[in-house]
Parts: sequence; structure tokens; C-alpha cells
Amino acid sequence: MRIAVITIVAGRHRHLALQQRGLAHGTRRPDHYVVVAMDDPDAAGVLRGHSPAADLVAVARTGEGDLPLAAARNTGARRALDAGADLLVFLDVDCVPGPDLLARYVDVAEDGALLCGTVAYLPPPPDGGYRLDELPQLAPPHPGRPAPPEDEVLTGGDHRLFWSLSFAVTAATWERTGGFCENYTGYGSEDTDFARTAAARGVDLWWVGGAPAHHQYHPVSHPPVEHLDDILRNGALFHDRWGEWPMEGWLHDFARLGLVSHDVRTDSWYKKETADADRPGTPG
Repeated sequence: MRIAVITIVAGRHRHLALQQRGLAHGTRRPDHYVVVAMDDPDAAGVLRGHSPAADLVAVARTGEGDLPLAAARNTGARRALDAGADLLVFLDVDCVPGPDLLARYVDVAEDGALLCGTVAYLPPPPDGGYRLDELPQLAPPHPGRPAPPEDEVLTGGDHRLFWSLSFAVTAATWERTGGFCENYTGYGSEDTDFARTAAARGVDLWWVGGAPAHHQYHPVSHPPVEHLDDILRNGALFHDRWGEWPMEGWLHDFARLGLVSHDVRTDSWYKKETADADRPGTPG
């Protein structure tokens, strides 16, 4: 089975370098390492001269300057499939694969299954940075997702829990899903939509033990206020496609901060400063 690892990147170069090192130290190495750089020409210098050799693909931001996360993943998948990949493994740039991640995905891969390994969120790195051999001791798998024993696979998973940090699909399963919807740009919902589409097309979700990834630390905000516009736009697109809002926890957090408002009549969310003006049927 020919394995392609696909990563999309816009910055986070130290994280990318450690991911590449993690892949080099795996018990099964990728046959093809596709890195899709979103307006990030400096990524080439990070990867050059290191193993596994990276196949760098450049994509531009959208006209609004948003990162094309969905389109970038599709671009990486097309590159891998054109080169003969049998198994597509998607890793977030922050994720360092455990040594057996690729081998485990290969062992359990079947057509018609969306494979998700465990992800552990690491604390800030110590002086001198993370050491590959110490990563498993730094953090347990995220408690919000199933974490089966190393030799087990949990089938029939809840597609609402899918995340794109670490997952794998066979080439046939990828074609069955149709890839990511490229109408999503910027932050949020494109992976929720992908999982929803997979479920609608009869693709099961499997939680795979023994395929760990370690998510390198970076600062985050709760809720992610800097992504408010993206979340509203992408959430509305998801609502149009599926009849419900994703990321509702964040939307309610934004509402408590006075940043958004919910129109119960239309089941629509709006930015607070424009809510009254933009609501359908509101006098001008």
C-alpha cells in the first residue's frame, strides 16, 4: 500500500520541522510527503535537505485573504492520488506522528472507513524544544475523543466528533466523499462538513488505537474571537447545506460576550454591531 501524508501550512515552521522529523523516525515512512503551502514561500527552506523529502505545492489565499483550508487539503489529495497513493493520511501541521501512526493506519485501513487516531495536546515545550522520545509522556490523549487501546479499533463512531488533526482514508473512500467543500474559506466548519458528507455517503467513522499524534503547543483564545467573522460565514454556509449550525458552543460564548445575536425566527446569527441592520424584516 502506497502511503501519502498530506499537510497544509501557513507559518508554524518549527512545528512543520518537528513533524518531518517524526515522520523520518516512524516504523513505516511515507512514500509521498505532500506539503501544501498557503502563501508561505518560506516553508520550502524549512523542508529542504531533510527526510522524508517533501513535495511542496503552493496555493494562494482567497480574494478576501482567508486561508483556503478546504481547497488546500483537496489540492494535496489530488497531488497524492496522481502519484499513485493508496492511502491518504492527513496531519495538521501542529501534529507530530507517533512512530507507529502510519503503520497502524495501514494495518486497519479499509474502503468505506474514515480512520481517526488519538491526539494528545502537549504543554509548552521545555528549553531546547520537544524531544521525540519524550512526547508520549508529556500529555494523554484528548479527553473529548475516544482513545481505544493500542490494538483496538472502535467502529460506528459519532461523525460529529471527527477532527482533521489526524485522519486517514483509502483512495476509494476519498473519492466516495468527494473531498472537502471548497466553499468554506478561513477558520471553521470545513472538517465538520466533510464528516457530515462522509456519513451521508455511508462512510463509517473508526477510532484507531495505536496511531497517536502529538499536537504541539501554541497559544489559543477561548472563544476564538479573532475568527468570529469566519465562524459566522462558514457556520451560515453549513446551516444552508445541512439545516443546523455548527460550533454552537462558540456562538453562545460570543453571545455572552455581546459580540453576536441570534434571530430565533430565521435561526440566523449576526455580529452584534450589525445585527439590527442586517436582520431580515428589520426597519431601516
